[in-house]
Amino acid sequence: MRRAGQVVREVLELVRGLVKPGATTLDLEKAAEARIKELGAKPAFKGYHGFPCVLCTSVNSEVVHGIPSAKRVLKEGDIVSVDCGAIVDGYFGDSAITVPVGQKIAPDTARLLKVTEDSLHKAIAVVKPGATLGDIGAAVQTVVEAEGFSVVRDFVGHGIGSNMHEEPQVPNFGEAGRGMKLRAGMVIAIEPMVNVGKPDVKVLKDGWTAVTNDGSMSAHFEHTVAVTDTGARILTE
Repeated sequence: MRRAGQVVREVLELVRGLVKPGATTLDLEKAAEARIKELGAKPAFKGYHGFPCVLCTSVNSEVVHGIPSAKRVLKEGDIVSVDCGAIVDGYFGDSAITVPVGQKIAPDTARLLKVTEDSLHKAIAVVKPGATLGDIGAAVQTVVEAEGFSVVRDFVGHGIGSNMHEEPQVPNFGEAGRGMKLRAGMVIAIEPMVNVGKPDVKVLKDGWTAVTNDGSMSAHFEHTVAVTDTGARILTE
């Protein structure tokens, strides 16, 4: 799983460098697909429940599961969330980043990116044997809501291993001390999705792309995290 996680990390770093005004989300997709193949891995998303691509590319008010397209041209001031999964020897890695396009994003948008990534690392910091899923959710929720943003509730993190999505579900909200206790050897994907406006989302007619109901910006960061006797081990950094 560490090897699968490192494939995902390499792909996301490659894609981060390609995000610029004038690039299309299909440009990112093609580069990612080629790199996954070069690294001897398989894409986890392409064909998963019929999803057509190796990346999810979600721009601005798109929360998750955006489909790369030659028609989607990135502009100065946009943000794009890039989610990638890879399979190595039957085991999965999964990670996401949100990247600003160009140098001139709005202050509120820049703060959204920082807060979302901070909430992910606060959640990872509580991971250890005996901690609960509620501890993880509460850590994310506390950071996000203190800054006036909202946590998406329709989509959550998940267990991961020899399947892309396994039990348990890992919400980004909750009450500390509640829920399943973590054990050494478990691996989970923690992935806060955070909106500037309200938490409500809807899925577009393509059956995949989830967007904020109110049109506000949304950010998404994710790591695959192993629970060890000494705490969290991030497999995708």
